[in-house]
Amino acid sequence: MEIRTLNTLPFHRLAVFPILLAQLVVLLIAALAIWYWYGVIAGYSGLYGGLMSFLPNIYFTHRVFRFSGAIAAQSIVRLFYTSEIKKLILTAFLFTLIFVGFQPLTPLALFGVFVLTQMVIWFAPLLMKVNLAKNL
Repeated sequence: MEIRTLNTLPFHRLAVFPILLAQLVVLLIAALAIWYWYGVIAGYSGLYGGLMSFLPNIYFTHRVFRFSGAIAAQSIVRLFYTSEIKKLILTAFLFTLIFVGFQPLTPLALFGVFVLTQMVIWFAPLLMKVNLAKNL
């Protein structure tokens, strides 16, 4: 029998929230900078690229961090893997949707902001350490 308890913390109090917030800030700043220097088409292409990275991460965070408890560790790990697969499928769907449904695009801006937004995750330990240090 699996016992999983719903996490009672609000979304903004989760340990991963600073990472998501940093991703949002990076994608908005990058899209605005590209819009300012390279024009409207490049700007919204960059915004789409950042959102293609950010939205699947929101989905993943919501799915994985809604449960807590050591008793449910095995099911949480299974949920982690299935959510990651669904996140990748959602990312592929968003790429297809953007490339088919929105023209004209600037592919370099789109992929550039996508990669930049993904790179924020590399700094996750630093962002989470800062958050944990504030709570101690």
